[in-house]
Amino acid sequence: MTIVTRFAPSPTGYLHIGGARTALFNWLYARHHGGKFLLRIEDTDRARSTQPAVEAILDGLSWLGVQWDGDPIFQFPRAERHAEVARKMLAEGKAYHCYASPKELEEMREAQKRAGVPMRYDGRWRDRKPEEAPAGVAPVVRLKAPQNGQTVIQDAVQGEVKVENAQLDDMILLRADGTPTYMLAVVVDDHDMGVTHVIRGAEHLNNAFRQLQIINAMDWPRPVYAHIPLIHGDDGAKLSKRHGALGVDAYRDMGFLPAALRNYLLRLGWGHGDDEIISTAQAIEWFDLPGVGRSASRFDMAKLTNLNAHYLRETPDAELLPLVLPRIEKALGRAVDAAGLARIERGMNGVKPRSRTVIELADNLAFYARDGAPPIADDKARAQITPDSKALLARLATAFDGINDWSEKTLEEAVRRFAETENVKLGQVAQPLRVALSGSTASPGIFEVVAVLGPAETKARLLAAGG
Repeated sequence: MTIVTRFAPSPTGYLHIGGARTALFNWLYARHHGGKFLLRIEDTDRARSTQPAVEAILDGLSWLGVQWDGDPIFQFPRAERHAEVARKMLAEGKAYHCYASPKELEEMREAQKRAGVPMRYDGRWRDRKPEEAPAGVAPVVRLKAPQNGQTVIQDAVQGEVKVENAQLDDMILLRADGTPTYMLAVVVDDHDMGVTHVIRGAEHLNNAFRQLQIINAMDWPRPVYAHIPLIHGDDGAKLSKRHGALGVDAYRDMGFLPAALRNYLLRLGWGHGDDEIISTAQAIEWFDLPGVGRSASRFDMAKLTNLNAHYLRETPDAELLPLVLPRIEKALGRAVDAAGLARIERGMNGVKPRSRTVIELADNLAFYARDGAPPIADDKARAQITPDSKALLARLATAFDGINDWSEKTLEEAVRRFAETENVKLGQVAQPLRVALSGSTASPGIFEVVAVLGPAETKARLLAAGG
């Protein structure tokens, strides 16, 4: 049997972090078993579904590296197929027309509420004869659900879960205008797409009991259900925007790498021993449903940021360059010239360990792209540029003139000799030098900075600072 999973978002907003994890788990499970991962856009809510939301979902999944097989399937154009299934159940006596008016249903619910019993449709049209139908009333089509016994699901994550069939009412399959309901559309689409495993959030577990009634009525094979736990904030409360419940696009804008976000989402609710850093290849090799826990996971932005720092250090410089360059150019207000680009490339490896996100990396590299003295970052840095230090920097620029081997080791030796000659401590030279070259009191090693900038740019910045 070929394993087929699916991710089925509604295009009513961005691809949120919980949906991204669901998509990731479906993708990994399919890849682990050599199966297919399908994407279905559930766009039946025409009032709220938008094309920008569809594009945000496709773009978010693509950026995250979760690639679906084949073309996305859109649910709305399949409405006639959904209705066809409902009509088949109607013809086979597994569904029926219900003519209850909205007023009648409201009175029914109010009576149940007063009696303190669960509010559910009471089946008043379940066994009535067609000739009793009121004239001029468009009926809904309801499923004739079993009223006795239990519905049992062997959930691949939650274990055995069951519900008394008496608690499930005869749900609507087709509305009075002939349009299919969500419950019907989901079941028909899963069947027609050949979905073998429905991996989705635990909030859909109650839907599974209802959807199984349709599956059983149609005598279709039931899929394996796996309802994965929710994601909470780091305080244990329901995940919200203050915890990090943002769209995937927001994490990209904050400078996170897709590999880091994949790794982090993987570890939210799934584990492989004590492994924390898990490559995509390892994830595909290791991922399986028994490793998914039943308890809610806690989203921790600090952990994600630390994990991203690891991936930033491990990512080749050539892959990071196109990510940081647009940010640097935006900060400069111009394109980076060839000389600045060469300095960024030389300085990248030294800046990466000091950065946690692509934004921090771009900010930390920006001074390499400038021509001439960079702007002073703050008062602490400004305090380093005193009249005495300006004169010292001007003399240091002259001392650099005689250096032919522009390497970190040679430069460090030269600055140490210069400090001895000037009868000052090394720090009294190094800190003003750092500010003059980088604009900040924090930078990569100062001798690395001098080596990356090169003789001409170093001298230009020293003279500018000393002027």
